[in-house]
Amino acid sequence: MHWTLGGDASDPHALAAFWATALGYVPEPGYDEPDGASIVDAEGRGPAIGFLRVPEGKTAKNRFHIDVRVAGEPPWDWAARTGQIRAKVAELAALGATVVREERYRDERGSVLGHVVMLDPEGNEFCVA
Repeated sequence: MHWTLGGDASDPHALAAFWATALGYVPEPGYDEPDGASIVDAEGRGPAIGFLRVPEGKTAKNRFHIDVRVAGEPPWDWAARTGQIRAKVAELAALGATVVREERYRDERGSVLGHVVMLDPEGNEFCVA
């Protein structure tokens, strides 16, 4: 079974370019629509993500969002994980994303960086963990 994640956009090509860089995706070969864009996982493992132009802007919080997981699976080296998260946040901010807040986790080590909530260039919430 194959599936696609779809999203609305004011500028589908710009938003697709942002998410392609964020996720390591590439433009979908053969998909050339003026009011739509699609990106795919170059390794063929993840779903395609399509963006369609809509006239209305975003008006409320997402009820569904993407988490960009740069640190892999536990167990983690927390210092290295923090560095990986901060590096990805800086990369995405340079592409037009906005940092909203950092969320911290508490455990036996004290307080550690859990994830960073961001907005993509069109204001859609996502997290970097």
